[in-house]
Amino acid sequence: MLSVRKEPLKDKDVVCLGHLKRAFSLLDHLHQVGCDRDKAGNRQLFFDDYVKVVLLYTWNPLIGSIHSLQQTLELPRVAKALGIKRFSAGSFSESVRVFDPELLKPVVEELVGQITPSPKDPRLSQFKDALTLVDGTVVRGLMRLVRSAVGLDGRYNTTRDGRAVYAWRLHTQFDLQRFTPHRMQRTGARNAGSQRENNVLRQSLEAGRCYVGDGGYADRSLFSDIVDAQSSYVIRGAENSDYAVVQDQLLTQEAKDAGVVRDTIVHFNDTASPARHPVRRVEIKVKPHPRRSRRNSAKKSDLIILYTNLVDLPAELIGLIYHYRYTVELFFRILKHLLGLRHLLSQREEGIDIQIYCALIVCVLIQLISGKKPNKSMRNMIAWYLLGLADEQDVVKFLNKPDNTGVKLRAKAAMWKKILG
Repeated sequence: MLSVRKEPLKDKDVVCLGHLKRAFSLLDHLHQVGCDRDKAGNRQLFFDDYVKVVLLYTWNPLIGSIHSLQQTLELPRVAKALGIKRFSAGSFSESVRVFDPELLKPVVEELVGQITPSPKDPRLSQFKDALTLVDGTVVRGLMRLVRSAVGLDGRYNTTRDGRAVYAWRLHTQFDLQRFTPHRMQRTGARNAGSQRENNVLRQSLEAGRCYVGDGGYADRSLFSDIVDAQSSYVIRGAENSDYAVVQDQLLTQEAKDAGVVRDTIVHFNDTASPARHPVRRVEIKVKPHPRRSRRNSAKKSDLIILYTNLVDLPAELIGLIYHYRYTVELFFRILKHLLGLRHLLSQREEGIDIQIYCALIVCVLIQLISGKKPNKSMRNMIAWYLLGLADEQDVVKFLNKPDNTGVKLRAKAAMWKKILG
């Protein structure tokens, strides 16, 4: 989240409210949700009003707290656009108890349905499964409230002085083609037991997907469950896995150019959870990436080990599929830094889920407005626009800028081939 200035906001600081109205029209049916106990008829902050307020916070980087939200609603133009009067902090905090966040899921799905799916990479044009990137991200919460909600399952780290850190974890299945989450589930941040990443994914497997994940999903029983669900997987594993080679695959020149150094069909020696399908192990040589640790003693490896059930797909395409996994990291950065999810407006579980859904709604709106997948450059441009540092012409110029990524990558590859050749 960008730094927030202390001066009171003015009408000119809250821009592009017309784009939010695209979502406001889908919230009308939520107005009476949670009013069953309101026998006196004196409720003033309704479910649709609450969602509009959170959407406003998510949309504008200048708004950084409930207090600044209250100030913003005192602006005539903003109050008219939202149709909401100033609310008290107490009513904002307590109102979420009677709201059902799951009712926002159809709103997100309706907006996602308006997105034109991006074309697949031509190299994967014959690959039918939907690339689904799986990962989790941690959102810090107040220790007292997280602990009261999930107990020790919310503890995931300690500070340097030994204090416990409590948080929530958002388990995400990210649809690469639409650049939106297919599914998100919130648990305590402790990555163990039933809320461990591989076990959470196991509960919601679907057919026709290719699940792409890092080492947290390297569970042999999960591999079999994915295949039983009529899907595929490309998941990173450990170098020291206990396996026996069944068959070595011949490496093509294309695979060698992509860094593949070995391609084998393997059999795991662990009889506790034997795979019920052929497992392929692809080893790719990469430049070691420095890993951060308090003692800076983590071993740096120059190999990425990938396990998959895609035995007929060329090895270089297995590496390409895993390369796309890092896209979910960009999405988490957008979710936290541009859309304000690093700061929770409500510490209650219902309020957290509502804020998550609102962040997803705004992310989809940005795609619908721009017609492009959000990337780091677009994230910066949208933030500058919402801050008033860029105008509409700047944004249009940015969106119309030709994408020469492929040309640049090919030129770079040709250069290195010439140098090394």
